Amino acid sequence: MKFRRSGRLVDMTHYLLHHPHALIPLTFFSERYESAKSSISEDLVIIKQTFEQQGIGTLITTPGAAGGVKFIPKVTRDEANGIIQRLCEKVSDPSRLLPGGYLYLTDLLGNPKMMNQIGRLFASVFANRTIDVVMTVATKGIPIAYAVASYLDVPFVIVRRDNKVTEGSMVSINYVSGSSKRIQTMTLAKRSLKEGSNVLIVDDFMKAGGTINGMISMLSEFGANVSGIGVLVESESVDERLVNEYISILKLSDMNEKERSIQVSKGNYFDFL
Repeated sequence: MKFRRSGRLVDMTHYLLHHPHALIPLTFFSERYESAKSSISEDLVIIKQTFEQQGIGTLITTPGAAGGVKFIPKVTRDEANGIIQRLCEKVSDPSRLLPGGYLYLTDLLGNPKMMNQIGRLFASVFANRTIDVVMTVATKGIPIAYAVASYLDVPFVIVRRDNKVTEGSMVSINYVSGSSKRIQTMTLAKRSLKEGSNVLIVDDFMKAGGTINGMISMLSEFGANVSGIGVLVESESVDERLVNEYISILKLSDMNEKERSIQVSKGNYFDFL
């Protein structure tokens, strides 16, 4: 079907936004719109400029017969600062304090708009790393992993605490919880990862990092590699951190049940953006 330039620009933008990190040959767009490659290239220049001006992301063009164009989602520093500041305000709400010193985050993790923003934050900061799979542990990390994987255009896998018959043969390991120092178990289906996969680990909350350290050990069982670690909230009040290289969006400094107060600040995200 023949498109006018205005129609091409709208449809092409929509397609690129829904296929992040996918290399799309120019011939695909040329045949889709029955237009010359030179016209498609001119359209892509306009889209690239608009994406970059609006802080949506950028386009990377690969020359040659096997080349094409790839949309890389990004956030500007100002936009990231605004998102993280709003998160700080929400998480600092004293009503989130739960008995036993726990922090209520379920409403945020169940908010599609919020998860979409968090997915963009992580996808932006990890955009230049080679990532084949996003990994998380059941259950609260799942919404974050899904959002990040969507923007990176890769699958995500879920490490579980127990075996699931519907997932076939499982690999099971024991690991030491960083906070309680107890031996715990996690499992992952053998079909979940290919040997040599580059994996981004994400989680909603990290204290000492025992669970994340367990997922790192799990990856070694599959012969997979750690491409990065991202956490929504890290706790500052720990004696020993089992994980050193990670990117956090928020930092929990203190929770006082008696005074009903929560102190939350920005994590180390901007050190890597």
